[in-house]
Amino acid sequence: MAISSTREIPVTGAIPTHVAIVMDGNGRWAHARLLPRTAGHAKGVQSVRRAVETCGAAGVKYLTLFAFSSENWRRPADEVSLLMRLFVQALEREVARLQEQGVRLHVVGDLSAFEPKLQELIAQAQEKTAHNDKLHLTIAANYGGRWDILQATRALLLARPELAADPSGLDETSLAPYLSMAWAPEPDLFIRTGGEQRISNFLIWQMAYTELYFTECYWPDFGEEELHKSFEWYRTRERRFGRTSAQVHAVAKS
Repeated sequence: MAISSTREIPVTGAIPTHVAIVMDGNGRWAHARLLPRTAGHAKGVQSVRRAVETCGAAGVKYLTLFAFSSENWRRPADEVSLLMRLFVQALEREVARLQEQGVRLHVVGDLSAFEPKLQELIAQAQEKTAHNDKLHLTIAANYGGRWDILQATRALLLARPELAADPSGLDETSLAPYLSMAWAPEPDLFIRTGGEQRISNFLIWQMAYTELYFTECYWPDFGEEELHKSFEWYRTRERRFGRTSAQVHAVAKS
């Protein structure tokens, strides 16, 4: 089980071990070019490839991308339909590339809402890449942070029904293994493109001590240079995890 930053002080380095990204601004990128919003989403797939390649080369071990939130069903039906088609196409076309790069694919979220074909492609892609370990790429699809906590609580109570009668035994350690990304460390760096400054129900349990980086750059324009800018910013952060600066400096000197 991954280390909890609220219970222990994790080991950190100059390069984040785990990067989580909200890929925002596809529609506005398209609007600025007098293109349909769908063109922005299609262009954004190229940025996913660049992010995977750049993170792999930089030594990032975990990359988590927020592809479709549980609230995105509220978008126009034609846009949702296109996003689903792009997801299918990406799974059909990109698995071989992930294999070559040593990337293991994970998909987290309530996948039951997707069509059977998409669910099957997800299962096949995860199985085909299960032996890879250079970079763990997680796609959050039909995912929400509150959903994650609720589904973990339900799973825990099913496994340990005695906790319903006596919740005194319920703590972070007992709940954490049931979270959808219990196998991964908490994100070190969160990136949101597109100028908005919120986490939008993404990994709200896991990002208790994550450094939050916001950029005006739209996702289709977010490439290697922009990603390295976020890494440079990350290196300026003093990660105290509740301690004072003096304590952090004393540990660094020891």
